[in-house]
Amino acid sequence: MKPSVVSTTPLPSAVLKRVRADFGWLELPLQDLGIDGFLARMGHPAGLVVRPGDPIDAAFIDRLPESVKVIASYSVGLDHVDVRAARARGIVIGNTPDVLTDATADVAMMLIIGSLRGVPRAARMLREGEWTGWQPSQVFGRDLAGKTLGIFGAGRIGTATAKRARAFKMRLAYWSGHRRSPGMDALEAEAIEDWDAFLGRVDVVSLHAPSTPQTRGLFGPSTLGKLRAGSVLVNTARGDLVDDDAVIAAVEAGHLAAVGLDVYAGEPHFDRRYLTLENAFLLPHMGSASEETRLHMGEEVHACLKRALLTE
Repeated sequence: MKPSVVSTTPLPSAVLKRVRADFGWLELPLQDLGIDGFLARMGHPAGLVVRPGDPIDAAFIDRLPESVKVIASYSVGLDHVDVRAARARGIVIGNTPDVLTDATADVAMMLIIGSLRGVPRAARMLREGEWTGWQPSQVFGRDLAGKTLGIFGAGRIGTATAKRARAFKMRLAYWSGHRRSPGMDALEAEAIEDWDAFLGRVDVVSLHAPSTPQTRGLFGPSTLGKLRAGSVLVNTARGDLVDDDAVIAAVEAGHLAAVGLDVYAGEPHFDRRYLTLENAFLLPHMGSASEETRLHMGEEVHACLKRALLTE
């Protein structure tokens, strides 16, 4: 008999066809069923496929049947999975690194461009019938060239975003702490060890760090207050890196000229006050949402399941 796998998320049809050839497959929407309902219906699978936002914490893992040998996340980030608790039970953990770097960096760059150039305001003018023709002073944005982009989280996606920004003639800087990034150094980005100096140097800060106890809520009142007046904040990493109250207050006060967000704390719920901000460029967590990337992510999940369950 084929090993059985339960998934909280659908996979691309081209991948799913191959997955079904190797495994028994059952999709159960964890976020709709709730934890109790999901566990009651999952049976005794050998594998579990999850998605960002699924609360795969220690308590959840403790309640999994002994049959579960692998948890594969349809994501690069694993902050929603208690990896230590899973490994303590001998469960293999997999994710989808590398394949979504370019797609997410593209969206980060889109948010940077749109936030600086005032795209949300311009789009609203058209949709609401306010545009009366070209005017010399309408929807003023700002040039990218000559602005300093600060990268917080200089890993694969952060470095790929910086590479794109360099093509727009932006200056590059990154917060290094005491660790240098060879990829950023190769782009001739300025490595800044001091946190306050980093914040005071950049015109745009783009977040690419994981959610950890150290980074959650880091971009709150203190951090935002150290950014230059008129700076821009972009987040394609994890929603809980920012303090929503502080970001909204900074935009309303004009300290932040704009904010570009693809991720939110508590997804799919988010602070609806963002919708009232004319200079907020908002996307529905679509950083990896290209046809090619989601296909490759599905292939990575399939490969992880095969390694864990079909390899002698």
